[in-house]
Amino acid sequence: MRAKPDPRPAAANDVEPAEASAPLAGLPRSPAPADRPAIPASDAMRDDDIDPSLQMAESLDRSFHYLVSRYTFGLSPTARASAELDWLMHLAMSPGKQLQLMQKAARKWTRLATYIGHCMLRDDGATPCVEPLAQDKRFLADAWQQPPFNIVYQSFLLQQQWWHNAVTGIPGMSKLNQRRMDFMIRQRLDMLSPSNFIATNPELIERTWREAGMNLVRGWSNLLEDWERTINGRPPVGTDEFEVGRNLALTPGRVVYRNRLIELIQYAPTTARVHTEPVLIVPAWIMKYYVLDLTPGRSLIEHLVAQGFTVFAISWRNPDASDRDLSFDDYRRLGVMAAIDVVGKIVPSPKLHATGYCLGGTLLAIAAAAMARDGDDRLASLTFLAAQTDFTEAGELTLFIDESQLAFLEDIMWEQGFLDASQMAGAFQMLKSNDLVWSRMVHDYLLGQRRPTTDLMAWNADTTRMPSRMHSEYLRKLFLDNDLAEGRFRVDDRPIALTDIRAPLLAVGTETDHVAPWPSVFKLNLQMDTDVTFLLASGGHNTGIVAPPGTERAHYRIATKTEADRYVDPETWMALNPPRPGSWWPEWTQWLARHSSGSTSPPPMGAPGKGLPLLDAAPGRYVRVR
Repeated sequence: MRAKPDPRPAAANDVEPAEASAPLAGLPRSPAPADRPAIPASDAMRDDDIDPSLQMAESLDRSFHYLVSRYTFGLSPTARASAELDWLMHLAMSPGKQLQLMQKAARKWTRLATYIGHCMLRDDGATPCVEPLAQDKRFLADAWQQPPFNIVYQSFLLQQQWWHNAVTGIPGMSKLNQRRMDFMIRQRLDMLSPSNFIATNPELIERTWREAGMNLVRGWSNLLEDWERTINGRPPVGTDEFEVGRNLALTPGRVVYRNRLIELIQYAPTTARVHTEPVLIVPAWIMKYYVLDLTPGRSLIEHLVAQGFTVFAISWRNPDASDRDLSFDDYRRLGVMAAIDVVGKIVPSPKLHATGYCLGGTLLAIAAAAMARDGDDRLASLTFLAAQTDFTEAGELTLFIDESQLAFLEDIMWEQGFLDASQMAGAFQMLKSNDLVWSRMVHDYLLGQRRPTTDLMAWNADTTRMPSRMHSEYLRKLFLDNDLAEGRFRVDDRPIALTDIRAPLLAVGTETDHVAPWPSVFKLNLQMDTDVTFLLASGGHNTGIVAPPGTERAHYRIATKTEADRYVDPETWMALNPPRPGSWWPEWTQWLARHSSGSTSPPPMGAPGKGLPLLDAAPGRYVRVR
């Protein structure tokens, strides 16, 4: 799904004068990412003293790494090789572990042989050797319980178990490399799963026989269509049915501010009275903002407006190579802080409710901590949606974030000036390869069926880029060094601390989130010296957040920890707080209402007298930029 870009040139008052020029004031224009000098030179070395051969060598290395990245989904082969070498060396030096693995292999073969014997002697089948994990849906059909397919999938699951034992629990091997090896072995086994091949998948055999192979004909046609769309840069099949401004992002509003990095959208009121404090939404720059304004009835922004809130939302501009030097702090300054300033000029309330989604929540936490440090008390409350501030347990996404991987990514971005969404997609798909890769391959190319495209799928295909410098800075400072959680993160050259924040806080985690695992989000309870309400919703990183009233099987848990309460760990917290049926959206709007100071007449749209005229109608221009 791609909306057509607006061909009209920007109006003269669309961009504030100080930000209209391409390079930001004070930013270096070196093509090398931050913290990675292009050439190792001493402070005393003059430009004309630099050996041109060093520049040529570095450029050659970077270009080579960029070419390699096209075949490795952006992952550093050095990081992978170091994990494999660590495993091989320590396993070779552990004869006890080798003996244990041989014993486990013998026991598993014995169990499988016993199972086969029982299957031959009993018509009603035998008790399986091993049950699939709860999230593994590959072998649930009745056809898998019949010979020989029950033996095939049982032997596969036993192999999975053995390989997990083979790459974990090895004396001397680093925990990080054990997790890496477990991840890589799982990826390889998922690729070789019997569910992926016609000869070993009874469902595929039955379908192919019943349709005389026409499912394979349709699957081949689907494969060719997907391949043609990919090489021509077209969006996936089905996303053409959705278009921003036609059936997506339809909540009425106007752009009231635009700078180089953001458009700020103010949404039109639908109630006679509104809560005094407005709501400002800060989405992640890795995604288009309208994940929170999908089709009518599935829009969180629409829901907030209907509940009597004045809502503002940031729409990030999709950067290109000219934005390579935008820094992480530029996103705070030109994004969050600029939006807060504009909201304060339009709405008479001195305070606002700030909401951050995913990395937008992390950025909001940094801005809020800096505001608290500087005595700026304009935040009435904070809401974090699937947002992390401590990255020590940020899930499998962090497995390959080390110095080697970051240097590899920086070389990719040096060549392009940004990180393209397609280079991120491979890593995200690998986190849930069963659901995002192999099950889709089976369904689309072997069964020959297309799943209906949803609004969330169409949004997911509307990808964005990330500037080189910003991406390098936040990966290093947040993911690699964890500076924010450990008090080393600096804003305006001074450290900030999350413990300075005093505004009440609500944090939303989702049960099956593989991007921001909910125990990692839960760590906000450890980091804040204010009242923290933690809400755990059903679903994943996006489906758990986009869960409007009426969502089937939706549920949530919620509890508040005050400053006087003692900390409980995530598992204990879950046991103490039973699930409540329904969407979490009404619970959140009630929480916002309790932290509001009353109601008032709706504020005007924009503030022309203060230099904030009404610009484009929502959803604006930036969201349409490809």
